[in-house]
Amino acid sequence: MTHSVSQHLRIDVDQYDATIQRFIPRYADMVDRATDEVAARRPERVIDLGAGTGALAGRLLAKTEATVVELWDVDDTMLEVARGRLARFGDRARFVHGSFDDPFPAADAFMASLALHHVREMALKAALYRRIATALRSGGILVNADATVTAEAPAQAAIWRGWADHMVANGIEERRAWEHFAEWAGEDRYFPLETELPALRAAGLEPVVAWQAGPLAVTVSTKP
Repeated sequence: MTHSVSQHLRIDVDQYDATIQRFIPRYADMVDRATDEVAARRPERVIDLGAGTGALAGRLLAKTEATVVELWDVDDTMLEVARGRLARFGDRARFVHGSFDDPFPAADAFMASLALHHVREMALKAALYRRIATALRSGGILVNADATVTAEAPAQAAIWRGWADHMVANGIEERRAWEHFAEWAGEDRYFPLETELPALRAAGLEPVVAWQAGPLAVTVSTKP
């Protein structure tokens, strides 16, 4: 599996952290809630899937004292940015060129932010959830912060409208906002929660929706 964020979003990697907040409504709130959920469990080892520039890992490391986070990504350019960003955490931040398809080591928690939507087929996503469940220690969690769009037509239209409005409010022309959605659809797929939650349960996890706003949700799935 390969993926280039700069090509997908059509931005320079150095611009990612600023641009993602123009693209994604309440991005900072979502990441804060996701890392709060992980930190509350006081995990020893966390795997951050599709870790990108290390925004999610950095917030978790700042909230914990002993947690080690492995940042997994196939985009070496993004990982290089993350290395610089997280250098102050020393060996608590570790970097792995790895994909969702690679074998996972045992961990207390997995987390992801705006990453798992790159798995476009639910059968493949369900298989990923099963592999995560297998790697999790008992009581471990998967925290996923991602876009999710309902299949219900009126509510779906409202979500897209609100998302476009956020981009317009952040200086992106409305025409360009809708073009972004079309471009992202080539690699992204935002499954509705009514599809995601049963897949997580079938993998042997117990999911709850911990936070939701517009097109975004944070799910916390626990291994019994």
